[in-house]
Amino acid sequence: MASNPDHSQADPHASASVYELIRSRVLREEIPPNARINIDALARELEVSSTPVREALRQLQGDNLVVQEPGRGYRTTPILNAAELRELFEFRLLVEPWAAKIAAMDRLQNPGYVLEREIADITDLIGRQSDIRYELMDHDIRFHDAILRSTSNEVVRTAYAQTHCHLHAFRLHPGERTGEFTVAEHRVIHAAIRGHEPEAAEQAMRDHLTAAYLRFEVAHGVNSGAPYLPGTHEDRPAATTSLSL
Repeated sequence: MASNPDHSQADPHASASVYELIRSRVLREEIPPNARINIDALARELEVSSTPVREALRQLQGDNLVVQEPGRGYRTTPILNAAELRELFEFRLLVEPWAAKIAAMDRLQNPGYVLEREIADITDLIGRQSDIRYELMDHDIRFHDAILRSTSNEVVRTAYAQTHCHLHAFRLHPGERTGEFTVAEHRVIHAAIRGHEPEAAEQAMRDHLTAAYLRFEVAHGVNSGAPYLPGTHEDRPAATTSLSL
């Protein structure tokens, strides 16, 4: 009897699907941090050959979610520690308020429509799902990338992309189950960019990033007060300073 065809090889989208499945498992810690990955076992679980699994792991290596050890295969990377998370948000505070300001200035490349669509899509999902943490992460990636893309500065965008900040932040803390705070803060950023208000857009992004960082600190008991980060103003604290997670 002929064996069943390997649909993972016949379907050109199979590798992308396997990548998404493994990515989800790593981010949700179904494959724990700093754990060795058994390619053959994972292929059996996903009912595919080892080829798309290897291709997916190469992609995940580019995301800095897995690392290849010579002669020992692949291992998931450790999650960020408190110092690394702070450094990541310090970098974001240097780049993203500037990007939001530029996005609001440029009428020809204003990303207002793209941001509006992103907010509409995630709002619709919130109405249909009780837990949107994983989907919220992907929304956050697209939302922030649309702003950076509108600056037309590929050096900045590439440097930002190489941090994979959303993926690593999600692994450290999956975030809000309902997306209440993130989406509300995105609406303020969108309104300022769409309305061509550069200073307001810059401040809204700064407030959003500071509030997001504070959510991590509160969740992990690192700091009971507002964090000090470059770019924040003592007389203009983050929009949300007392959060329940």
